[in-house]
Amino acid sequence: MRKTFGGEGEGFAVAEIQGLYGPFSFPEKLLQQIWMRGEFDARDAFTADGRRVDVVHPGRWNLLGGPDFQGARLRIGGVVTTGDVELHLHAADWRAHGHAGDPAYDRVILHVVLFPNSERLTAGANGREIPVLTLLPLLHHDLEEYAADAAVERLANHPLTRANEALAALSEADLRAELTRCAMGRWHQKVRYAKIRIDRLGWAEACHQTALEILGYRANRAPMLALAATWPLSAWTPLATDVQRAEFVENLFASPDGSWQWSVQGIRPANQPRTRLRQYATWTSARPGWPARWAGIGDELEACLESAAEVKSRHTTDFRKLMAMRCWREKIAGEICGQALSGPRLDTLICDGFLPLLGARASSDNARPELWWRHWYCGDVPAKWLALLRALRVIGGREWPASHGAVQGLLGWMLTEEKKQNFGDSAEGRGT
Repeated sequence: MRKTFGGEGEGFAVAEIQGLYGPFSFPEKLLQQIWMRGEFDARDAFTADGRRVDVVHPGRWNLLGGPDFQGARLRIGGVVTTGDVELHLHAADWRAHGHAGDPAYDRVILHVVLFPNSERLTAGANGREIPVLTLLPLLHHDLEEYAADAAVERLANHPLTRANEALAALSEADLRAELTRCAMGRWHQKVRYAKIRIDRLGWAEACHQTALEILGYRANRAPMLALAATWPLSAWTPLATDVQRAEFVENLFASPDGSWQWSVQGIRPANQPRTRLRQYATWTSARPGWPARWAGIGDELEACLESAAEVKSRHTTDFRKLMAMRCWREKIAGEICGQALSGPRLDTLICDGFLPLLGARASSDNARPELWWRHWYCGDVPAKWLALLRALRVIGGREWPASHGAVQGLLGWMLTEEKKQNFGDSAEGRGT
């Protein structure tokens, strides 16, 4: 079910959508963020009347009255033009908000909508025809994943007072059970997203796209995805020398049409996109068949679990020792990444990308990559989340070192609480 509701103006427009794990909201502001960041497949961007759209510059995000983006530079049907861009969840919102009669919208050159519709053009003032671009078929992820990622981004800077008070009131057993439940909700959601990607791209390209996306962090996620779509894995593997790799990476930054906009301000030197791309070029040239090898390691991880009795009842420390997790981490760094990646970013890549891909690939419910996922090292995590988990005694001591599952459990709990505030207690118990 889809419906639109709002507050005191169009900026409050929100679509309420029934997802696999309960209802979720998709605000118009999130659609604007997607446009600003270019988080869609621009290669297949065509207006409803068949003209190709190239985004040279998305425009300045306008948070006041008037069009959402001003001064955009677009190539529509081969003609470069400068003007404003207005975004709506539905094409009918243009008429509902009275834009045709508002002079502030006279410079709109493109009407961007989320959901498909039957309108080929939008009627502007004095009968002027404005082309319509529908974003839903172009999105890299489904709407629920975009909404979840936006919620995670908000929670990274969210005060933890409520979480501390609510979770501290639980007994240790109940607290661990609740966080495990929430962590498993996060796992199943990540596996679902990974399966969508595999179904769309195939195993090798799904691995390729996932790796580049995670190497891009949040700031450069969109250009990394655009780059992965333009340059498949086969384009990276012939780069045999440092000179070839350096030239290839520099060519990626020389995009003349603005296909991807790199963000470098405020990013640590080790996380600069050029550095990460060089690492990936080194990785793929050293391990050209790494997606197939990762599938093989997945089988080995499962066999390792099969050989261990009562593995599910183990504390994190015991699980890591029994499974020789540190050795597996070194094996993945070498056999998959060619020693090009290490530390927290490697752990994040394994947990946010590699293991969910294995979960999506599993042919039966007997495969248990989620056990590895829950007990793995936590990777890139806000320090205050770890501090809260220590204060709650969820992590700490010999048996319970910091783990990815504990962090994801806390995050899943916070996402569930946010959902309750948006939709009421009906969202309780449906996972995240």
